[in-house]
Amino acid sequence: MGLDSLTQRWLHQAQDFTRRHHRGIIAFAVTGLAGFAVTAFGIAPLAPDAALLPQHLVTQAVTPESLGGQVDAIAERGLVLRRSTVTRGTDSPQSLLARLGVTDAGAAAFLRDDAVARGLITGRGGKLVQAVTDEHGALSELVARYPAAQADQAKTAFTRLTISRQAGRWTSRVETAPLVAQTRLGSGTVRTSLFAATDDAQLPDSVASQLAEIFSNEIDFRRGLRKGDTFSVVYEALTADGEVVPWSDGAGRVLAADFVNDGKLHQAIWFDAAGAGQGGYFGPDGESKRRDFLASPVAFSRITSGFSMRYHPILHKWLMHEGVDYGAPTGTPVRTVGDGVVSFAGRENGYGNVIKIDHSKGRSTLYAHLSKIDVKKGQHVTEGEHIGDVGQTGWATGPHLHFEYHLNGVYTDPAVLAKSTQASTIAAPQRARFAEVASGLRHELALADTLDQAGGQAE
Repeated sequence: MGLDSLTQRWLHQAQDFTRRHHRGIIAFAVTGLAGFAVTAFGIAPLAPDAALLPQHLVTQAVTPESLGGQVDAIAERGLVLRRSTVTRGTDSPQSLLARLGVTDAGAAAFLRDDAVARGLITGRGGKLVQAVTDEHGALSELVARYPAAQADQAKTAFTRLTISRQAGRWTSRVETAPLVAQTRLGSGTVRTSLFAATDDAQLPDSVASQLAEIFSNEIDFRRGLRKGDTFSVVYEALTADGEVVPWSDGAGRVLAADFVNDGKLHQAIWFDAAGAGQGGYFGPDGESKRRDFLASPVAFSRITSGFSMRYHPILHKWLMHEGVDYGAPTGTPVRTVGDGVVSFAGRENGYGNVIKIDHSKGRSTLYAHLSKIDVKKGQHVTEGEHIGDVGQTGWATGPHLHFEYHLNGVYTDPAVLAKSTQASTIAAPQRARFAEVASGLRHELALADTLDQAGGQAE
């Protein structure tokens, strides 16, 4: 017997027991509460020594109200049961309601026949569903929450589908509501990889990606991680009516993070000086984590060939590899490493589909073997902007991105690009506000540090 079958059998047995012993359960609860009140009176704070106070005897008869009347009054209200689940792509009205402990043919028929309600079981699974029933399993209300229909709202809003019984008739309505960010804490220890560590700490994958991005100019996440490295993080969890959403990875922005790599502490605080959502990450000293150039054009990928001599896999001879290759699946997003203007976007000999971007001070970058180009010649681009996708066009033995950096027309090792640029610092008028924000977030990070041995995360 499967887990769902055992759960349904237990639920039906519990509902049957509740129906047969309804008044007895309520009487037991009322009696227990009465006993609790007496006990609470017995442990009230002590008065001064009674032997030192005047004493008077007062006698008064007390007639308690009949417990039977209290039981009857509570019984008239009935029991309300709630249960939640997540929809599956193979769900039917009957299978979904059965997992929710609902025994209601009318509700199943409404889910099957109503055009709005039918949206609950059509399309992809993963919808959050909560059902409210009486003690007999009859449905009173069902609320489902899932991504907003408009793609541009998916990260900021959700759809709420409500099905309820009013005056004996079923009704359905759909509305869009904003997602709410709740602050959560997490921490973990690296044993094999960063993603494995965040999985162990029950943190969303996007938290791992953001950590790698935030500290990319200080930590080599491909080769420099050490077993025993630790991290603590304060991040936003996206919620729909208080429930963490299972779509979009359920995580928003990382607000603060500590990362101890090979014994060295790295810290980052998110700070938005203008209050317009265009902030950035800074160290405790107010120095920006952002440089003029990103450390990598592909987020969290591996270097398969560096800037050095190598045996060419197609020409079969030793040649200088004047760039860096990043191994990644076809379709992986490629981003520009810095602000600039597209000087070329098209096909070019062995490079296949290629993009060239001119930056300031004689610097330029090249992105080759792309499967897709999303920019045009003459277009202005900003650091981190999506410009195309990884592919295998031109002379390539497998899907990867070939990336080059030119300084005044000379091939230069891309590894020195990000490290050679200077970081900005917070302007003097904003220092006091930054110090206040940083102090609060460092306090939360200190709390997060204690979570590694207690489950990894907390609200």
